[in-house]
Amino acid sequence: MQESTITSKGQTTLPKDVRAALQLRPGDKLRYLVSGGEVRILKARPVMELEGSLKRAGLPPVSLEQMDDAIAAGATEQTQ
Repeated sequence: MQESTITSKGQTTLPKDVRAALQLRPGDKLRYLVSGGEVRILKARPVMELEGSLKRAGLPPVSLEQMDDAIAAGATEQTQ
């Protein structure tokens, strides 16, 4: 378990092992998820880094119109 101390200004230094695990470099941004008395620290990722992450191998891309049609069809099914 890693540990660090909070200064009087509310600052701390992330332990080297934590920085290495998150592949953090100077200037990187962090995100904090607070839930149920616990905090998760995540490396913030630029949106452009997510490009292609939902690609489905062997299937053609879906257009925005197709997505809208599928959402509308799903909403119609739920109201019936």
